[in-house]
Amino acid sequence: MGAVLGLCVGIGALLVFLAVTGNRPVRVANESYMSNLVKSAGLPNVTSRSVYSTMAIAALVTGSLALIITSIPIVAVMAAIGATFVPIFSLHRRAKARSKALRTSWPDAVDSLASSVRAGMSLPEAVADLAKNGPASLRHAFVHFSNYYRSTGSFGQALNALQKRLGDPVADRVISALRIAHDVGGTDLGQVLRTLSALLRTDAITRGDIEARQSWTISAARMSIAAPWLTLAMLCTRPDAVAAFRTGLGAVVLVGAAVISLVAYRIMLRIGSLPTESRVVLEVREVSA
Repeated sequence: MGAVLGLCVGIGALLVFLAVTGNRPVRVANESYMSNLVKSAGLPNVTSRSVYSTMAIAALVTGSLALIITSIPIVAVMAAIGATFVPIFSLHRRAKARSKALRTSWPDAVDSLASSVRAGMSLPEAVADLAKNGPASLRHAFVHFSNYYRSTGSFGQALNALQKRLGDPVADRVISALRIAHDVGGTDLGQVLRTLSALLRTDAITRGDIEARQSWTISAARMSIAAPWLTLAMLCTRPDAVAAFRTGLGAVVLVGAAVISLVAYRIMLRIGSLPTESRVVLEVREVSA
């Protein structure tokens, strides 16, 4: 009796273990911050490893030059640390410029879609036609969409590939609307596209006006962060200033100034920045019968 009870308990424990471990969903590894930044900047051929290599080279070269010019080790260290983030700042700047260009291009692209649909083209054909007649900033992405759609014949999977390639919140909204319009269908597709175009154009104009009015805050932040360090560079031309900054107290002053400048810069950028749109990533997997 004890053996039978032990066997039942063992089988029950095994079934519970299989139920817990066997049906666990497979988690897809999230992309790293650097991979998302490179994708947002529109550089599909650039890898995270190359960005990190560029950061290391920039830090080494800038630190060496700062040490040669100023002869102050702490200044060389801070210059190397600052140069390390220059590639990241460049990627952020490029991503921001690309997002702005895409935001202003999407209304024209949706207008072209509405015109093509009104002319009798199907929605997949109208989207593929943007590779030739769409805005210049979007044509390259739609060339890949057209090639993917012709090779697979799957409109949903082609939209997924396009969404991954663009990596833009506005593109997510447009692609989601196209996916729903293709799945649901209906006779009001042209009107839906025209309404979507009007909403995107209004959003782009409003956001552009706000960014223009708040640009002075960002300019003031950059001037505030640059002014004291330009003054330091001029002071380093005097031997007595160099001797003062080589001491421990001079190093503490420089580090404290760097921390205060960085905190103030980040606060001013935070005040002058607009909230970023959250991405709507909705991929549809087609299941074959």
